[in-house]
Amino acid sequence: MATATHSIPDRITFERTPVTYNHWKLDFDGPVATLSMDVREDAGLSPDYKLKLNSYDLGVDIELADAIQRIRFEHPDVRTVVVTSLKERIFCAGANIFMLRGSTHNWKVNFCKFTNETRLAMEDASENSGIKFLAALNGICAGGGYELALACDEIILVDDGNSAVSLPETPLLAVLPGTGGLTRVVDKRKVRRDLADFFSTIAEGVRGKRAVEWRLVDAVYPTSQFKERVARRARELAAQSDRPESGPGITLGPLNAVVADDSVTYSSVTLEIDRARRVATLTVAAPIDEQPTTIDGIMAAGDQFWPLRAFRELDDALLRLRLNEPLIGTVVLKTVGDQASVLAVDETLLQHKDHWAVREIIHFMKRTLKRVDLTSRSFFAWIEPGSCFAGSLFELAIAADRSYMLDDPDQPNTIALSGLNGGSLPMSNGLTRLQTRFLGTPERVDEVLGEKEPFDPQAAMDAGLVSFAPDELDWDDEVRLAVEGRAAFSPDALTGMEANLRFAGPETMETKIFGRLTAWQNWIFIRPNAVGEGGALTAYGTQKRPEFDFNRT
Repeated sequence: MATATHSIPDRITFERTPVTYNHWKLDFDGPVATLSMDVREDAGLSPDYKLKLNSYDLGVDIELADAIQRIRFEHPDVRTVVVTSLKERIFCAGANIFMLRGSTHNWKVNFCKFTNETRLAMEDASENSGIKFLAALNGICAGGGYELALACDEIILVDDGNSAVSLPETPLLAVLPGTGGLTRVVDKRKVRRDLADFFSTIAEGVRGKRAVEWRLVDAVYPTSQFKERVARRARELAAQSDRPESGPGITLGPLNAVVADDSVTYSSVTLEIDRARRVATLTVAAPIDEQPTTIDGIMAAGDQFWPLRAFRELDDALLRLRLNEPLIGTVVLKTVGDQASVLAVDETLLQHKDHWAVREIIHFMKRTLKRVDLTSRSFFAWIEPGSCFAGSLFELAIAADRSYMLDDPDQPNTIALSGLNGGSLPMSNGLTRLQTRFLGTPERVDEVLGEKEPFDPQAAMDAGLVSFAPDELDWDDEVRLAVEGRAAFSPDALTGMEANLRFAGPETMETKIFGRLTAWQNWIFIRPNAVGEGGALTAYGTQKRPEFDFNRT
């Protein structure tokens, strides 16, 4: 297997602002925003490769994710986003091959996972926020570039005799498109399987009218008409939106994390790292100050409104864990604070859920909780006296692979549900975590949601809401043995096991993308045909021809 050679920074950060973007330009014209890719070749995360032809690394995609998030929160009047390129005759060449070739397996997988989540956030904005995305392909669009276009609602390709769309990973690199390209081609764009097969095995791609006939793009226009047609269609899409016609929005300020060698501390979230035990503890605190209950109050609080602030911090902590702490295998989830204050915030969110800003906050909470589901770490929830696993924060406990609730008669310890547990925060499978938990006994969902009183440990066990409820004599030993036992297993086997168990129920395009991603990347990306000394990814850009083991496995 090829070894990593890139000098990637030891600690990746995920906060960006438009004034610090190296690779994207964001412009606004009334209800239409234009997000233009203009990748700086010399501004990759590592100096060991050049980002030529608008190829991208993780840094490019971190900026893209930030731009999408800011459009949703800071620009409520935006109804259409045009995604295009400022480079002549090039839209995007996809993920940078030399970056991939010199990256560790862990880096490759987490890079692809983050890009998937970013593209799914675009589709979430289209489905739930009234923002349509229009890909304006002004030149060659290959690999991950076409996967970015596929995440948009519509694709317009310039018809200049040269520009084409392609997924050349199989013929050129002996791998697969890493950001859901194959799934979106057949599931989303409904390209015929035989045509998709041919398309996925030709490096040069498909252009012009054939691309339209095969459903790979929605329209093609000659260079002389391209910009005008894109602008016209963007306005037509904007007219379909229910977004407000004007602001103000919510400005997303810095998180101001305090980073130490073994901890990251925010205002409401703390991440503590125990590298010797390969364990992290992730604690979320309930609000300690009075929270607004009206739209005017929420808008005045802005990004300091507790659910937005706390879940932004949680999201950042999860991303830091993924990329910066590959040896941490188990995450203990804890909460602290007043349970009633969490439930009160949930009630405010439900009361105003039709307002655009509250809608965005709830959907961001949903996406952050999905980030937990899709993180290849074991999650255990410790529910102890003083915890506030209630409502939206109880989602963390049922997102966990197991939950342990201390049953001590001398110390009150309860969990509680809110209306947000009933459908506002679904998983990738389209079900709530309660529905997924009670897949075999669906009637239990309404039963537990109908319970107005908090659940003590025994009631929580009887209701099936926690895994175990040790008493005060057994607690320390049980939770210690749970963590130590988990640490003894193969992390590869655990990743596969958890991915299989977390998404019971129906399959969606989203679960297909991530399920297949986990399977193929943890196999193809370490196969000699791709990354061995004679593998196609290793040989790319050299004079060597790839050497394949032609045995089918």
